[in-house]
Amino acid sequence: MAKINLLPWREEERRVKTKEFGFTALFTALFGAGVVFGGIQFAQGKIDNQEARNVYMQQEIDKLKAELKEIEELESTKSNLLARMDIIQELQTKRPQVVHTFQELAERIPDGVYLLSMKQEEDRLAFEGRADSNARVSTLMRNLDASDWFKQPGLEVIQSAKDSGISTFKLRLSQSVAPTDQNQLAVSDE
Repeated sequence: MAKINLLPWREEERRVKTKEFGFTALFTALFGAGVVFGGIQFAQGKIDNQEARNVYMQQEIDKLKAELKEIEELESTKSNLLARMDIIQELQTKRPQVVHTFQELAERIPDGVYLLSMKQEEDRLAFEGRADSNARVSTLMRNLDASDWFKQPGLEVIQSAKDSGISTFKLRLSQSVAPTDQNQLAVSDE
């Protein structure tokens, strides 16, 4: 006997299409979820990569900061050493100056002139003394002016005692480094 389908064919077709739609929707949802998951993983990988690069850059920045700090410390040490070297060089330059000052004074002071005191302030010298006459003070000033170690002698005060004829005087002058000594210093530095 022949089988007769009593179900309406449209309902059967609708059910088949509903099943197909369900499978298609499920496949599309799974495919969409896979794409979203893949996109999220890709974006997360990019973020992780950028964070790793940021960490690397921060480490390099920290290294450079440490190097800059070390360079600043070295610059500070260098400037301190240069300042010390300048002071030592200045002391080296002035070391023979005291000897030359006293040697020049001993050679330049004429007979009859006596120094009572001598004060030094940087490169300026101040003398107080006594002389047999004003002419001897003039000779002293000419002698000091002729020296390579002294310059600009100036007489501040000269007084003569009426009863003894002895003159008291105050004299100021500047010290200088003689040209021959400067050449010796330049040669010794090399």
